[in-house]
Amino acid sequence: MSRQSDKAREVLMDAAQELFAVHGIDGVSNRKITEHAGTANHSAIKYHFGTRDDLLTALIHRIMTEASEFRAQLPATEDLQGGLREVVTHRVLPWIYYLAAQPSPPCRAQFLYQVRSYPELSQLGLQMLHNDELLSDLAARTRPELKNIPSSVLRARSGILGHMMLGICAEFERQVGAGSRDATWEELGYFLVDAIVGMVAAPSTAKSEFLDFGSPLIR
Repeated sequence: MSRQSDKAREVLMDAAQELFAVHGIDGVSNRKITEHAGTANHSAIKYHFGTRDDLLTALIHRIMTEASEFRAQLPATEDLQGGLREVVTHRVLPWIYYLAAQPSPPCRAQFLYQVRSYPELSQLGLQMLHNDELLSDLAARTRPELKNIPSSVLRARSGILGHMMLGICAEFERQVGAGSRDATWEELGYFLVDAIVGMVAAPSTAKSEFLDFGSPLIR
């Protein structure tokens, strides 16, 4: 693929991501994307990506790749043997720092939040957050702390956490873009760490067999 073609794909992806983040997946036509990208070729989506779902998949893959590369560039941390809070901190904050580093207009978290409610691609969108190391680390490294909590309850709680974390990040990102937020991304990150630790480790009094809140963070 030529450099010019690569550039055209990136411009289309940027335009689509921004529009999807604001208007939702079903609220944006391919024509609107091409117009927002500044091209008169209304068949550009089909030419560069194939189907609309292929465009969405490319957008999700780009975020997954960027976030992984960003995490890899961060300074190495100590061996994570300190328990639940340490593991959550070292897994949540890199994602928060990645979002904080995005250029204006910030829209990656908002885009992923829209993908979550798009039936055809919701599972692929969830995979972006749910397949990183937080999943295995929470289960493998913190099991002693969570031994009194049924596995089904942990799965249900982590399903809620997926909705909570992405929704909060999306709303915070929207407010940052609108200039109506004074708090920093790092402050949000530590708030989320506290919330995740508190929810995961809270004593369980629920009837676990009735709990099912979607794709889990902890398996």
